Amino acid sequence: MKKVIAALALLVLGCYAYVTLYAKPNTEVDMEKKVAVIIASNGFQQHEYQATRTALEDNGYEVTVVSDNSGIAVGHAGANVEVDALIKDLQPSQYRAFYMIGGPGTLDCLDNTTTYKLLNEVFALQKSYGAICLAPRVLAHAQVLRGKKATGWDGDGNLQDVFEKNQVIYVHEPVVIDGNIITADGPDSADAFGAAIVKNLK
Repeated sequence: MKKVIAALALLVLGCYAYVTLYAKPNTEVDMEKKVAVIIASNGFQQHEYQATRTALEDNGYEVTVVSDNSGIAVGHAGANVEVDALIKDLQPSQYRAFYMIGGPGTLDCLDNTTTYKLLNEVFALQKSYGAICLAPRVLAHAQVLRGKKATGWDGDGNLQDVFEKNQVIYVHEPVVIDGNIITADGPDSADAFGAAIVKNLK
């Protein structure tokens, strides 16, 4: 009996050792459900953020809030959101998709070389990405909308010029999908933006 117990113990230990040494973690499945939502540290559009996050989480995606500063990001109407990761530290290969939220603080906080670098890494990896409201201008400046159809907020009448200078095809629609890229024109289209993201990721 003792020999049987000893043999079983050795078998269990052997199986454990094999799993520990040779089994590969299923990181691919985890990555497929991870989505980065990028917001300005000061002045992100709250409804755009909430609608996008809700659509993703309701469909089983894990949202990482990414911003230009750590700590707490403040929305355009004063809402506080905890930042999970900094733009400069993000590893694009660990995420399925990336979506940038607009709002009055977008250009001041996100329209810079640090964000451009991240977006170009995302582009090179052929990940899904997009933006809403003022944020498509950041994508245009980063040259990741070149030759693509897109839309965005045009309350100042400057979007056509920004897009033309960066070789983006302006489509006057609330939500525009071009392959794995999704853009939307503002908070009134936030729910449709979130729905389009979820559909595109499936």
